[in-house]
Amino acid sequence: MDRLLKGDLPPGGGCDMKTLAAEAGVTRTAFYAKKNRDGTARPGPYQHLAEEFERRLRAHQEAGQVFDPRIAQIERLKTQVADLKERLTKRDATVAELTAFKNLALSRLAAQHDEIQRLREQAAAASNVHRLPASRAGAVEAPYGSCS
Repeated sequence: MDRLLKGDLPPGGGCDMKTLAAEAGVTRTAFYAKKNRDGTARPGPYQHLAEEFERRLRAHQEAGQVFDPRIAQIERLKTQVADLKERLTKRDATVAELTAFKNLALSRLAAQHDEIQRLREQAAAASNVHRLPASRAGAVEAPYGSCS
C-alpha cells in the first residue's frame, strides 16, 4: 500500500484496488464485505486494509497529489479538450461573423452593379450625352491635348 501511494507503480498497474490486490498476492474479493447464508453482512478478511487504502488515496487526491500516470494523463487531456472546445467556439463565432460580412459585401456589390447598369442605360437613352471617340490603338499622346 505504501509503495503504491508513493507512486511506485508496477508496469500496467495503477494506484487502485486491483493493483493493490495483485501486489499483495490476494484476490480483490478479499477487500470487500461478504454475506453470510442468512443474508447478514460480515467484513472481508482485508476489508479494513481496503478502507485504509481508499482513505489515504482520497487524502492524497484532495491534497493535489496524483500517483497514477493514467489519471494525470486523463486530467491533462480533459483540460486540453476544454481548451479546444473554447477555441472551436471562438472560431465558429469568427466564421459566422465573416460569413455575414461576406454576404453583406456581396449584396452591396450587387446593388452597385445594378446602379451602374441603370446609369449606363439612362446615359444611353439621353440625347444630350455623346460618347468620346475611342483612342487609336498604340496612340501615345492624349486624344484631346495634355492635362498640364
